[in-house]
Amino acid sequence: MKKQLLDFKKIFNGEFHIDSLHTMLYATDASVYRKIPLAVAYPTSERGIKQLVNFASNNNISLIPRTAGTSLAGQCVGEGIIVDVSNHFTNIISVNTEMKTVTLQPGVIRDELNQYLKPYGLFFGPNTSTSNRCMIGGMVGNNSSGTTSIQYGTTRDKVLKLKTILSDGSEVIFEPLTKEEFQAKTNLNSLEGEIYKKLYKELSSKEVQNEIRKEFPKPEIHRRNTGYAVDSLINTSVFGDFEDKINICNLLCGSEGTLAFTTEITLQLEPLPPLHTAMIASHYKSLDSCLNDVVVAMQHNLHTCEMMDDVILSCTTNNKTYEPYRFFVKNNPKAILLLELKSNSEKDLQDKVNSLMASLKDSNYSYHNPVLRGDEITMALELRKAGLGLLGNMVGDRKAVACIEDTAVALEDLPAYIKEFSAIMKKYNQQAVYYAHAGAGELHLRPILNLKEDEGVQYFKKITTDVALLCKKYNGSFSGEHGDGIVRAEFIPLMIGEKNYDLLKKVKQAFDPQNIFNPGKIVDAFKMDESLRYKVNRVEPKIETLMDFSDSEGILRLSEKCNGSGDCRKTADASGAMCPSYHATKNEKDTTRARANALREVLTNNNSVNKFNSEDLKKVFDLCLSCKACASECPSNVDISTAKAEFLYQYNKENGVSFSNKLFGKSTQLNRLASKFPEISNWIFSNNLTSNFIKIIGRVHPKRSLPLVSTKSLRKITELYINEVNIEVESKREVFLFVDEFSNYLDTDIAVDSFILLTRLGFKVHIIDNLDSGRALLSKGFLEEAIKEVNKNINYLKERISAATPLIGIEPSAILSFRDEYLRLATDKTSATNISKHSYLVEEFLANEFERGTISSNMFTSEEKLIKIHSHCHQKSLSNQKVTFDILNIPKNFKPTIITSGCCGMAGSFGYEKEHYEVSMQIGALKLFPAVRKTSEETIISANGTSCRHQIFDGTGRKALHPVTILKNALK
Repeated sequence: MKKQLLDFKKIFNGEFHIDSLHTMLYATDASVYRKIPLAVAYPTSERGIKQLVNFASNNNISLIPRTAGTSLAGQCVGEGIIVDVSNHFTNIISVNTEMKTVTLQPGVIRDELNQYLKPYGLFFGPNTSTSNRCMIGGMVGNNSSGTTSIQYGTTRDKVLKLKTILSDGSEVIFEPLTKEEFQAKTNLNSLEGEIYKKLYKELSSKEVQNEIRKEFPKPEIHRRNTGYAVDSLINTSVFGDFEDKINICNLLCGSEGTLAFTTEITLQLEPLPPLHTAMIASHYKSLDSCLNDVVVAMQHNLHTCEMMDDVILSCTTNNKTYEPYRFFVKNNPKAILLLELKSNSEKDLQDKVNSLMASLKDSNYSYHNPVLRGDEITMALELRKAGLGLLGNMVGDRKAVACIEDTAVALEDLPAYIKEFSAIMKKYNQQAVYYAHAGAGELHLRPILNLKEDEGVQYFKKITTDVALLCKKYNGSFSGEHGDGIVRAEFIPLMIGEKNYDLLKKVKQAFDPQNIFNPGKIVDAFKMDESLRYKVNRVEPKIETLMDFSDSEGILRLSEKCNGSGDCRKTADASGAMCPSYHATKNEKDTTRARANALREVLTNNNSVNKFNSEDLKKVFDLCLSCKACASECPSNVDISTAKAEFLYQYNKENGVSFSNKLFGKSTQLNRLASKFPEISNWIFSNNLTSNFIKIIGRVHPKRSLPLVSTKSLRKITELYINEVNIEVESKREVFLFVDEFSNYLDTDIAVDSFILLTRLGFKVHIIDNLDSGRALLSKGFLEEAIKEVNKNINYLKERISAATPLIGIEPSAILSFRDEYLRLATDKTSATNISKHSYLVEEFLANEFERGTISSNMFTSEEKLIKIHSHCHQKSLSNQKVTFDILNIPKNFKPTIITSGCCGMAGSFGYEKEHYEVSMQIGALKLFPAVRKTSEETIISANGTSCRHQIFDGTGRKALHPVTILKNALK
């Protein structure tokens, strides 16, 4: 087969990969399953898809369509060829404002579609928790619904037309048909005609129709993905006395790519929702009280009725990103309902709020009902949406497992159903997690299991079976919105009866007689307790690391925290900084998920003595900028940047270190030497002949300018300042100013400005300029040398730093290391922890002092200044941007705004390196460069990272200032 694959690669219209890295990256999705594919294909055109279909047919192999790969039931894993259309099938083709429709390709992201549609006054209603990265093709394949389904329905309700490629390679369009048009299709001498003939033959029987109506979920349950939606076809003019046209799109929607390959989609759109919004966050002391109130609340034309339980809420208390989102939570509720109301007038909205509040008061189930507005609603919904990823943040092998999380029942059945479900959980001694779409009769219920152990896998099957039986008892939908996939397809015969299951097989046979499209899903299903991500009862690999990963129970379990939910597949159009290299390349290989998947696979399956000695890991980590966005933005806090440092150390032990990496990793020593002869050094760095030579041997890109060392002496300047300037002010507090290696040798002016600013504001400043933070060493994996620096620093600072005498840093990547890597590397962890608690970015310290009243606006000029702020990635991850915004607001007439940019793209040495320069500049060009270029020359650009300032200069020609320089210049 390898020869056939290689031959096909030569002619394929797209990219085709059969290497071990790509096949391991695509072996999993967001489910518990793992299947190694034969190959991964990225078709660039419909011709490429037709080539794949023909190749699969001729070689008896399968095609597994995939967009963002966030499926929870295993829809996107298989042993054939993974066909990823997320890279190239991303066009919005046309919008018809009169008909309120849009035609697009399957790789369009849901949120980006709505951003595009907003100027037209239209939007696509279905809204999943993955909406900032999930794609319309996946939503069609899965019949997604999400938080808004109670108001706008499911994806199936919105799909009007599908352009597809059938299993024989023919191109067919499915759209609404009259009875006469349908009959004409049955006369076609083609696979399309055979499909229509077969459907008519099988569904015309009244006995078959009655069996469908009897066994399929209750019609009032709109979240229904159990098997193929043949129930949606029989109530049409073709099969009875009904007015509705028949649309085979209803069948294809929710078919999980098992019937045809979709290349274009036409959707029905909605007018933009009402402008005025309010949300009541009802708190409950018991689950029963919460569920009983759902029926009460749903009488009020809600736009959202979402629930989260105490397990979800407790997860958020330890998450850096989502802790602030808990602002509305009072005491310790067992559950919260998020009830959203909308209206076109504020008065009508208030009337609706009052009416709902009165109903909640009368029912007397809730104990606290705050009303949220504006950004508060967004924060509350983000807290709920984060549930999936947060559950993956459980430390250890026991996880909340997606298997029974997709059941939907009629609303009136929900309290009784949950009561019986809880009894099942109690029988298995399980603590279940309850959250999601209460208003639609669906809660995402998850048992907490260890699928690495046989007992956990047995519970996995038994619990799923028992809940399937319970769901059938209430005539519910076992697959509400997450689909059948592998995890639930095995139970379809139970849910709809054997006769209907045989009907589904005939449907599959009609569309796909050779079974090339995503086999093992829906019919002839794979076993739900096989092909799991982890080998059951395996002997856990022993992975020795230099860094301390005990907070995740080791580096392997750090990688295993990634559940595949794909938050790292957000593009630059979404908020946040994760993952900058993916923003530029749009390649799965460059996501946090890919790096975690590769790390897990290699550490688990590599038989080498040093398991890190892997070229696949080297490739997947290559474009990681170590920005640390994953440490905070990933709901599971999968800190890949730290894992990369460990990998580089371990890999370098076996393979040595290149000269250029030594040059960058040990740059502090070189800068220290250069600073002794600054004029000569800078002539060498700036002269074309010598600088080009340095760039060649250091593998620096020729377009990149080399940083110059400072010609000033920090000690001399500060001593002169103290001696010559008489400052008549009583010192408020003693502080230690950590002048890191970047501020000391390259940006001395900023270190001076920091000293002057702090001194003039009344602080007694002790300068520490004899320590190396170790940041450059960490970035290149020189961990043994970094440990020496860390221990030296901790030993020097442990008697000096306290709550009364804090450590204040200028360069974010240097000072914030005390809160991060130092805790993993220090021998004296007690002292390291104590220092970390009293280490502050200079902006953090100043913001705190302003809040305490020790700094006032009267100390600064009243001049007007416009300022645009770009913050360092480590600040975004380990601190926050608001502190910079706050301190630049201290002068009364300063008007700062934050540039909503991600990573600048420089990332220390990354942007200098010849092989990374283009990606570096692509990242900067996504948001940062355009934002800077749009500003007037009078606008001050603020950037607190030395790399960020260099990148801004190289990318835009503008000189950015550190916030302390801006404030120092603003002193009266």
